[in-house]
Amino acid sequence: MFPSVRLAQNLLETGGVIHPWYNLGGIKVGSGKPNEWWDGSSVKKGTWEVVNGQRVDTSANFRAYKSVYHFYKDQDLLFAASRYARVRAAKTPEEQADMLYVCGYATDPAYARKLKDLIRAYDLKKYDREAEKMLQQLQATINEQRDQIARLERRVKQLEVQESMSVPIWAEEAVEAAVKKGLVANPDGASYDFYRFVTVLHRAGII
Repeated sequence: MFPSVRLAQNLLETGGVIHPWYNLGGIKVGSGKPNEWWDGSSVKKGTWEVVNGQRVDTSANFRAYKSVYHFYKDQDLLFAASRYARVRAAKTPEEQADMLYVCGYATDPAYARKLKDLIRAYDLKKYDREAEKMLQQLQATINEQRDQIARLERRVKQLEVQESMSVPIWAEEAVEAAVKKGLVANPDGASYDFYRFVTVLHRAGII
């Protein structure tokens, strides 16, 4: 969700008060099953719904959470359902507010308008901008790490080649001398460092 929409929803559903059961989105128990983030706990509270265009006062069992974090994680699971595909696909906060009502998150016909009013009243879109900056910074870091990994992989391949290579042209004379003296039996498949070492010994007159 857009941070602006999520915060507006929190304000609308709680009246700006974080209750001890930490349900910031008015999520009812419904047919949901306990999961990693919601252990099945609930509280019964008075509420109202719009049925056939009429407001109906009632009560319902709302999910109770151990923390705000648990609530957000459980709500993320809820919004991952196919029912809320249009919420996830929304391109703007305003469209996402509309889709929350269209997908049946609330029965209040004014739900989307109320969310939009809260977004404007508290300038909540500034949190969308901050989130976008953080995502861009994160993506830049990821891209940099990918480049580093690619460079390391290229270097590893180079080293692997050097660890097992044919006799380079510049080392042929030195290797031939080493073979004649019985110092080397099979010169092929040695490492770059080996050929360099033999060449240095040859040029120094040791081989």
